Amino acid sequence: MKNNVFIVCFFITFSLVGQKIYHKSFYENGTLQKEGWLENNQKTDYWIFYYKNGNIKKEGRFKSNLPVKYWFFYRENSSKEKEGHFVNGIQSKWWIFYSKKGNTYQKCQIKNNKKNGYCLLYKKHKLTKAVKFKEGVKLKEWNNLSSFAEENNLNDLK
Repeated sequence: MKNNVFIVCFFITFSLVGQKIYHKSFYENGTLQKEGWLENNQKTDYWIFYYKNGNIKKEGRFKSNLPVKYWFFYRENSSKEKEGHFVNGIQSKWWIFYSKKGNTYQKCQIKNNKKNGYCLLYKKHKLTKAVKFKEGVKLKEWNNLSSFAEENNLNDLK
């Protein structure tokens, strides 16, 4: 009988400590500031952050209070600003950047929050330039895309 009581008490304690709750915070003017899941007082799973005007500012997933996976960022007028991957709170992999008109103007490989690899620049939906970076430092730039293709292993763009 004593063993059964211990198991029940342990289960109740565990469920209270590890409980997920849906959290909402508001600006002083009453509009929603952020919403998402908390577990053990840390952001987890999907979160949305808002501007004071009610438009979405950014949205994505957390794990143990760190941004992870794919995130979207928006300007105050709701146009998309950028999107990309986080790994343990650090920008990684490919990121896409948008002009104020909503057109893609840059796609960059990022590692440890710095440009690391290729950045492809666009004008009017057309690839116009390529730049190679290492740890945020520009190594080379190509305005002629055929020479870029000749000099580089395009499998690195994946």
